[in-house]
Order: sequence, then structure tokens, then C-alpha cells
Amino acid sequence: MFDIDTVLKLIERENKKFNVPVVTVISKERTPFHVLISCILSLRTKDKTTHEASHRLFAVVNTPKDMAEIPTEKLEKLIYPVGFYRVKAKNIKEICKELVKTYRGKVPDEIDELLKLSGVGRKTANLVVTLGYKKPGICVDTHVHRITNRWGYVKTKNPKETEFALREKLPKEYWLIINDLLVTFGQNICVPISPKCSFCPVNMYCQKVGVTRHR
Repeated sequence: MFDIDTVLKLIERENKKFNVPVVTVISKERTPFHVLISCILSLRTKDKTTHEASHRLFAVVNTPKDMAEIPTEKLEKLIYPVGFYRVKAKNIKEICKELVKTYRGKVPDEIDELLKLSGVGRKTANLVVTLGYKKPGICVDTHVHRITNRWGYVKTKNPKETEFALREKLPKEYWLIINDLLVTFGQNICVPISPKCSFCPVNMYCQKVGVTRHR
């Protein structure tokens, strides 16, 4: 039986050597709205770029109303060079218009409501719920999906399947922190290609499913 308690405690200790994910940092300093926007900016973008773009953006526009009204071209310049910045600028403006129109400028705290917003998928919705509102949810990105399958803890084909498998299996005490732990761990130790197994504190627990080469 996979000892998830021991594994996550070991990872938490190991992660103290590394930087915290940028959206987590923002969640401690700002509101669920900022978490939502930063999460959208972070998709397919490095943390350093997300961090710089988020602070640049929030220094100029800081509310759904203001962000809905800012010219698209100016918004694009503020968030550049995040990945797909033009698409994200369009989605952010549409989201902010909807927040003002339907939710009185407040970010919903329910996953089903968040999923109605333009460009918001399950990863972003769960991250807003968990980091922004400290409500139960499991945010599954590529790191969480890859690592939990690599361990052999779940056997799933995509992040959505992983989320629901973890909802059935993962103890609730870890729901809010699983993403933070595995994003940091996945960026530094359990990387996608040639993971650093010789440095890994949970090497003895891992089945290394799908791993063909490691360091």
C-alpha cells in the first residue's frame, strides 16, 4: 500500500530548499480575483514571467471593473511576454466583464460557477477555490497528474481523471496542499524527462511508471 502520508511529509521537507509557486505567493498577499488572473497568466508560462507580469498588471489595474475597461492593446502590453498573451488578454477582459455583470465584481467560490467563465478550466477553478477561498478542492496540473501516476498512486490518462481519482483516494487533509507540493517537487526533482531519482527523498516508494531514463 502506498504510504501517502510519509511521501508528502518527505516532499514538504525537501521543498523547503526551493521557491514557492508564484500563484501561491500571490494568494497570500492578495484576493481571489488576483489568484484567478495570475493563474490564467501562469498557464504555459514560467513562474518568473508570471510573477513579473502579474505585478506589472496589478500596479495599473486592480479590480474586475478596471480590467474590463482597459484597452485590449494596453492589457496585452502589460502581460507580455506570458504565453498566448493575446488570447489571455481577451479572456481576462471577458472574464472581468462577466464578473461585473453577473457576480457584482466578486469571483465565485464554487467550481461549477468558475467553469462558466471564459478560459477557465478545472485546474484554474480548483486553484481559485483552494488558494483563494481555502475551500476543499484538488487542483491537478501536469505535475500532479504526472507524479501521482509515476508513483503508481493513481492510474489515469489525463488531469481530469486524476482529479476525480484523487478525490476518491487522497485524504482530505492534503487536498489544499497537493498542488503546491507537487508543482515545486515536479519543477525541481520529479521533472518530466529524466527525473532526479538519485536525489529523490521518496525514491523507495515510487514505482517509476513510465520512467525510461533517470538521473
